[in-house]
Amino acid sequence: MTYVIGVDVGGTFTDAVLDDDSGSVIAAKAPSTPPDYSRGVLDVLELLAEQLGRSVEEMLADTHHVAHGTTSSLNALVMRQVPEVGFLTTKGHRDSIFIMNVEGRYLGRSPHELQHVLAQDKDHHLLPKRHALEVTERVDRDGNVIVALDEDEVRAQVHKLREDGIRAIAVSLLWAFRNPVHERRVRELVAGIDPDIYVALSSEVSPRIREFARNSTTIMSTQVGPGLRDYLTNLEASLKDRGLAGPLLVMQSNGGAVAASEAPAQAISTVGSVLTGGVVGSSQLGRRLGHRNIISTDVGGTTFLVGLIVDGEPERDTTTVINHHPINVPTLRVHAIGSGGGAIAWVDAGGNLRIGPHSAQAVPGPACYGQGGTEPTNTDANLVLGILPTSGLLGGRKALDVEQAREAIRTKVAEPLGLSVEDAAAAIHAAQNAQTGDLLRKSVVEAGHDPREFVLYAFGGSGPAFCAKYATHLGVNEVVVPLGPVASAFSAYGLAASDIALAQELSDPAQLPVDPVRAEKNFAQLEDQVRQGLDRQGLKFDRVEIVREVDMRYAMQLAEVTVPVGDGPLDENAMDEAAQRFERKYAELYGQGSGFSAAGIQAITYRVRGRGVLPFSPELPPLEKASGEPEVSARRPVYLEIGQGFVDTPIYDYTALRAGHVVTGPAVIEVPTTTVVVPDGRTGTVDELGNLHIVTNAQNGA
Repeated sequence: MTYVIGVDVGGTFTDAVLDDDSGSVIAAKAPSTPPDYSRGVLDVLELLAEQLGRSVEEMLADTHHVAHGTTSSLNALVMRQVPEVGFLTTKGHRDSIFIMNVEGRYLGRSPHELQHVLAQDKDHHLLPKRHALEVTERVDRDGNVIVALDEDEVRAQVHKLREDGIRAIAVSLLWAFRNPVHERRVRELVAGIDPDIYVALSSEVSPRIREFARNSTTIMSTQVGPGLRDYLTNLEASLKDRGLAGPLLVMQSNGGAVAASEAPAQAISTVGSVLTGGVVGSSQLGRRLGHRNIISTDVGGTTFLVGLIVDGEPERDTTTVINHHPINVPTLRVHAIGSGGGAIAWVDAGGNLRIGPHSAQAVPGPACYGQGGTEPTNTDANLVLGILPTSGLLGGRKALDVEQAREAIRTKVAEPLGLSVEDAAAAIHAAQNAQTGDLLRKSVVEAGHDPREFVLYAFGGSGPAFCAKYATHLGVNEVVVPLGPVASAFSAYGLAASDIALAQELSDPAQLPVDPVRAEKNFAQLEDQVRQGLDRQGLKFDRVEIVREVDMRYAMQLAEVTVPVGDGPLDENAMDEAAQRFERKYAELYGQGSGFSAAGIQAITYRVRGRGVLPFSPELPPLEKASGEPEVSARRPVYLEIGQGFVDTPIYDYTALRAGHVVTGPAVIEVPTTTVVVPDGRTGTVDELGNLHIVTNAQNGA
């Protein structure tokens, strides 16, 4: 028996999914354990082993690999809980990270914030100026060394940083992506002074044109690299001590995994690792169910995440924004807000009810957890409304205190708004639905898609309780709640289903027509790097898939668009076809006639993505077919609609449902790791894999 395990470490819960080569899939959920999240990983592995009837050591000895997704890097950057690092750059260019190319004033800000110019600031520098130092050297735009590296000056600057307690240094020299010789020499000099200092080079982390983005990407990768290295080293050692046979893999923002030993060198690539797990899982399940256009929504304890799959492929980005800084990371496009089950409800100075972005997280947790939390959350509201069982979460292992939930809502929301506790809880529930609906509209409609052409997948511990309502806000006709053996651990299922994915890129700006020999040389170099990286992963692949693409733009414009480049030897026709794809896609994104081809088209950045397909991935097993009507396991008053109050509502035990069972709303379905609400006027049908399909009664023929 061979196992694959996916572990999703969230801010509130740690989820795990295990599948074997016989088609069995099991899942487990345990509270996360900040600040040492590795304890939560070991806890959830214990729960998996219990279900197998084996010890953890026996289970890990038969494990092909563990795929791990973590929010630790992203959370550290967002909350700025990172160690101080040093920065070395070319003389005369230090202030580029403080000027921020003007972008630092508007990147990552909401439209509301952008309207208040005087209230904006740029007080979000990545490091103090005393830790940003310059060295004498110069490489020109063609990669020629114009001024040699002053090695004595480098040594002096490194000593200065070291004396100030700096243990990690980001190196980003001008035009280093065209010729990295000076950056590599700086790393050698640092190692000669102190080999334990962590060093990140822009030519390896972000070999792209544009100084500010390259600098910020390298600095942020340096900020999280040492912590990620220590965490993964300790976790992998703990797993190996317990008998793990295969490697520990880490999910990346691009939707694929990489060996834990490789991840710290490209630490910034892991910042969206947990965010992408659900999109990968949705893509896998979508292929099984025949859905090619999917809105993937993951509502955990801390965040609400949205990703799109269009025509069978996840939407991708080449950059993201963290704390107003552009980050050069190939990633699956995922939008996130702090609106999970643990999101705190509060009343602002104007008397408006707000949800999030702050979360109660795992510690202290929602008020109903009884762990010292006093702030009301979405989870507290759902408990007061009768949506959650008073018997607790995780099959009763996580006790819930309804009186503490009521008290938190009474003091922080109900009394300030002049409402009853029940109406205040209903208002929290409605505000959550409206807020998530707004993000969905931004992610889908404002991106130019018709939501009626999509199926919405809803998962996570909290998602199934809200999904029918926020789908209605968006106008989606069908909702799929992936249940079966994975339930709220669906993102962990995506991690277990992920293959190894690596990407290499290189900026080499040139006006079209580009010399095909030059373009072919760039792609050949990148493909060689990708294949060498795949060889280092220590895994055997069924096959390796290579994708080539190039970022293009109109001359004198900044908007770059990524287009695929076909396989095989490049010639002028191949580059012309890529240019035609660029013009079509540009028109789709920005409108017909918005481009100006007479100015010329430029090829800016070349990229190769490699995917090592692993021998097997989890397949959800079929569910036994129903032989009769579903049985109601209990009834209780549930408050689902403002103005209707509590309604006597049937409660169904998911473990008793079978393929073909139909549940008519209003109803609540209790799953060991989540709770599903089927509102009035909707019907939920269990499919052959155990997933619940929620549609309006009119669609269902009722």
